[in-house]
Amino acid sequence: MQDFEKLGSFYLGKKVDEADNRLTEELVLYDSKDLTTHAVIVGMTGSGKTGLGIALIEEAAIDHIPVIAIDPKGDVGDFLLTFPELRGEDFAPWVDARAALEAGVSVEEHAQRTAERWRQGLADWGQTPERIAKLRAAASASLYTPGSSAGEPLSVLARLDPPGGDLLTDEELFRELVDGTAASLLSLLGIESDQWTGREHLLLTGILDAAWRAGRALDFPGLIAAIQNPGFARVGVMDLDTFFPPQDRFALAMRCNALFAAPRFKAWSEGAPLDIDSLLYTPSGQARVSILSIAHLDEVERMFFVAMLLNRLIAWMRRQPGSASLRAILYMDEVFGFMPPVANPPSKRLLLTLLKQARAYGLGIVLATQNPVDLDYKGLSNAGTWLVGRLQTEQDKRRLIEGLESAAGGEKLAGTDIETRLSNLGKRRFLLHNVHDAEPLVLETRWVLSFLAGPLTREQIKLLGAGARREEPLAAPATRPMPAEDVAETRPLLPPAVKERFLPPDPATVGGRWAYRPRLLATGALAYTSSRPKIDVTRSFRLLADLAENAGVDWSTCKLDEGVDPSLDSEPSPGAVFENLPAQAATAENLRGVEAAVKRWLRDNAPLVVLRSPSLDTVSEPGESERDFRIRLQVLGNAHRDRAAAELKQRYALQLQREEDRLRRSEQSLERERAQAADRRLDTVVSVGTALLGSLLGRRRVSVTSASRIGAAVRKAGRARKEAGDVSRAEESLAVHKERLEQLEAKFRDELAATTAYDAQKEQLEEVVIRPKGAGAQVDFVGIGWVPVPLA
Repeated sequence: MQDFEKLGSFYLGKKVDEADNRLTEELVLYDSKDLTTHAVIVGMTGSGKTGLGIALIEEAAIDHIPVIAIDPKGDVGDFLLTFPELRGEDFAPWVDARAALEAGVSVEEHAQRTAERWRQGLADWGQTPERIAKLRAAASASLYTPGSSAGEPLSVLARLDPPGGDLLTDEELFRELVDGTAASLLSLLGIESDQWTGREHLLLTGILDAAWRAGRALDFPGLIAAIQNPGFARVGVMDLDTFFPPQDRFALAMRCNALFAAPRFKAWSEGAPLDIDSLLYTPSGQARVSILSIAHLDEVERMFFVAMLLNRLIAWMRRQPGSASLRAILYMDEVFGFMPPVANPPSKRLLLTLLKQARAYGLGIVLATQNPVDLDYKGLSNAGTWLVGRLQTEQDKRRLIEGLESAAGGEKLAGTDIETRLSNLGKRRFLLHNVHDAEPLVLETRWVLSFLAGPLTREQIKLLGAGARREEPLAAPATRPMPAEDVAETRPLLPPAVKERFLPPDPATVGGRWAYRPRLLATGALAYTSSRPKIDVTRSFRLLADLAENAGVDWSTCKLDEGVDPSLDSEPSPGAVFENLPAQAATAENLRGVEAAVKRWLRDNAPLVVLRSPSLDTVSEPGESERDFRIRLQVLGNAHRDRAAAELKQRYALQLQREEDRLRRSEQSLERERAQAADRRLDTVVSVGTALLGSLLGRRRVSVTSASRIGAAVRKAGRARKEAGDVSRAEESLAVHKERLEQLEAKFRDELAATTAYDAQKEQLEEVVIRPKGAGAQVDFVGIGWVPVPLA
């Protein structure tokens, strides 16, 4: 495994020696945790900005970190062009036929050359085809085209569903969600309406607020009707008709109706729902890279979709527990127009909210642009990482330098000639300023695993969709339809001693026409206790079973729901119809003893089953699905990995520093010994030469002085040999210290690799079955439950 396959590190490229503009072999590994403080990528067309963004997404996917990528230009879809076998026929549908024609070769030959170039490019950066296979196995990938059927469509306008119950209790977040949805709809209608004073905005927020607090979804026809008759008489202290006269509300409704009648509307209401959790994870809980291509949309439609997406992302984010590790990434390939320095489109407020709050939840925001003058740098002042490539104009450089100096950690740029460093950047070279690092550096981005084919055409997107893996949505549980002839409009009368409750209809299962079906209903609470795993929980339950004709209960049809709200209506919906009630089923005598039977059934058939991760020694929460548990395990695993890696680095830091100091002293000692030995050799040569010359040029008989000189020269030669021996010993000492440092570094790498990247999808989970305590079944209600079912 290559050195760049390190835990929690993104392999972005190699360091550039700025002194001689030379690419070094020093890897640039970006700590994924640093991305929680967000990143900005800036570079003109041709700078390699998109390649850097795709490389970052690849690294996240390999690390099991999900990504939502907003793609306004159509380039990020290239992420799906990964070919582990690197065959020419894999590249053929995606290469430029015009380039093949200009080269005088067939498309097939051009594709084969491209495949060979990609193989060589990967090899030059230490990557193999196996890394492409690893990428494909680590995360699922999907290409969505909202407002179009070219890729996977997204349903944005089919229905405005109310947020989950937990969001209803958070007044601030609920208000943000209502405001954001209203602003998005108005942007699609081309209406500018201030969120504080605009009457269109206040009307829509009032409609959404009333419907969602009542738990009702709004489809578009329902929204149009509500605009004319909102269901409330006042806005603030003013009468509704004074604040927003009926004829003006009718004009707004007509504008909405024109949108609803437009052919394009259908494309906005088909496909998978715009659900953040589904965009981030597959039904099995595997990390997903969801690329949202909006290149085909006009400016108004883009703003509408991005605002709706960001609004839902904030709501999803606020429901997550805090995390110091990177949980997910929002990547936007071109933020131009969505966060301008002066104007305030709906997307700007939402992006600012994410930049301020997302860090606490482990959500990293990465914004890319080629136009620095079009960014609100005040909003980006907290971005911890800046990756700056080639810029087109001096104005761009000045604006970018201003932004860098005001950004987090900008003081680290003091004393450096940033303008010169930016001017020297070539293609695929970026200045990396990371607030978590000691100083900025210049890197050259690595060769990406994905084939960069350029913006994908509509036909190419269709081709990708035809071959993409698709997960089928989970089917809703089937409900047996009721024949229309078996119903009556009169509510059956029950004896006073027989209790009854009415369940609310679910539009997803009963449709437009429905009726009440009588069933045995029991509600209460179940207590589960266990010492290992440590569990002490009480959960509400709702039990439904068919009533048999012989006045008994068909226990084989029991359906148990746990963790549900036990409160139900005591009166039916207006205008409801009812299925016939078995004559003997609802008598007080026949319901006597049912409570004891319910308790027996619960003890035998209602165990609490939780899942346990042996590697992390963690169990699922009661009611938590396996999918959600695996998602939570992945986040916990990443956090555990980050902590283990940090502790390991801290533990080895002092040892490595000591060995590096010893190695440095050995190098200095060797240089000193070599210098002394060189001086000694020169002195010896001079002394011997002088002595011999004196004896040769003097008298034939060797004088005492000559002999003394020769003796001194011989002694110096001996000392020179000793110095040479000192050099040898210093070289041996240096080699020993080098070996020690290499062994310590290898040991550190081995221990770091031993804390392997956690993959929740591969974890073999254990089932732990906990049965309710003997007296743990508390039954609060036994009687008739009227359940809405569709009419045949």
